[in-house]
Amino acid sequence: MNRTRMSRSPLVLALLAALGAGAASLAQAQSLVELLDAARNYDASYQSAKSAAQATIARGEQARAGVLPTVGLGAAASFSNQSSSLSALDGRSFNSQSATLSASQPLYRPVNTANYAQGQKQAALAEAQLLAAEQDLIVRVSQAYFDVLGATDTLTFVRSQKEAVAEQLASAKRNFEVGTATIVDTRDAQARYDLVVAQEFAADNDLRVKSLALDQLVGHNGSAPRPLRAPAVLAAVQPADVNSWVQQSEGSSPLVQQAAIALEVAKLETEKAQGGNKPTLDLTGSLTAANNNGSSTSGTNFTSNVASVGLSFNLPLFSGYAIQNRVKETLALEDKARSDLDVAKRGAAQATRSAFFGVQSGLSQVQALEAAETSSQIALDANKLGYQVGVKINIDVLNAQSQLYSTKASLAKARYDVLVGGLKLRQAAGSLGFNDLQAINEQLAP
Repeated sequence: MNRTRMSRSPLVLALLAALGAGAASLAQAQSLVELLDAARNYDASYQSAKSAAQATIARGEQARAGVLPTVGLGAAASFSNQSSSLSALDGRSFNSQSATLSASQPLYRPVNTANYAQGQKQAALAEAQLLAAEQDLIVRVSQAYFDVLGATDTLTFVRSQKEAVAEQLASAKRNFEVGTATIVDTRDAQARYDLVVAQEFAADNDLRVKSLALDQLVGHNGSAPRPLRAPAVLAAVQPADVNSWVQQSEGSSPLVQQAAIALEVAKLETEKAQGGNKPTLDLTGSLTAANNNGSSTSGTNFTSNVASVGLSFNLPLFSGYAIQNRVKETLALEDKARSDLDVAKRGAAQATRSAFFGVQSGLSQVQALEAAETSSQIALDANKLGYQVGVKINIDVLNAQSQLYSTKASLAKARYDVLVGGLKLRQAAGSLGFNDLQAINEQLAP
């Protein structure tokens, strides 16, 4: 009994090691949300867009200075030594100190007001650009995530097919040896086995490439996406009317928002150009305190405080037609921005329609492939039974196996395409957010 326990110990240890390795692999698997969080902190394109948005917002706040008061403080000190041919003035030394506090408040400056409004619009534009960058990051991470899952499934199916073909090859060799099958069956199985081996190499390389792409996107090696929970249930598109999605894209698409804000900025630029012909009015004030220890003609020390308040008015009269031509330029740029907005709306509508019908087609394809998978499995079982009773030849079984695993791979890819297509649809409509990714995350295997 002791020998039995000792002989089983290595097997038990090996089993425990295998279970531990499997548990570690599962523990290291990441969800879609986890990899997105990693990409947010690493992806250079997203970080660049984030920094650009922060810079644009800060630049917009700079324009606020044009409508706020300006205050300055100045100080001066001097020392003088005077020589003169008059004995009364010769050898006189004196000094003075002064400090001036000045302030100015714009009362009517149309150009500054329009410039400040432009700064606010630029901040809104930066937020729209950052939203577009974030939605693009969500789609890129999701696409890379499901590309890895698709390549993993393909490799798994190819290896399963390889095992099945190997069994069929061994069966054909045994039947040939006992004289119940011809050499043709063996050669067909050998040819199919060699082909599957080549497909395995290609699938393994494709998985490596897609895994590297995902690692580069999220910023760490060995990313292990969690697969979909089986059986996978894909929800229908809601709302089911494409016009509802198109209408939503006209107001929510980040590209449309950017074009609309650009039009408003162009209109404000026209106001700035027209403001060049308008007068300006500022409120000014100053307070100067001075201390003088004598002067060039007197040795008397004295101090003085001077306060002043005034209005500064300026009216442009003629600038060589520069303002008139600037207005013409801005009006043309305003028309261009209006046309760009139309282009953005049409592009968003077209992208939304294409994404909507792509998801609808993908859902139909998934249903058809699920039926095809069931039919292919039934066909394979029937061919195996027919081969055993002698009414089917080996090539029939091999073809049925190939059809089944090809259908499985196509079905898995179609499911991933539907999920990514749903994200692209929401991106085109401008409603893509973290909640959409969380909904997919809940469909992943725990």
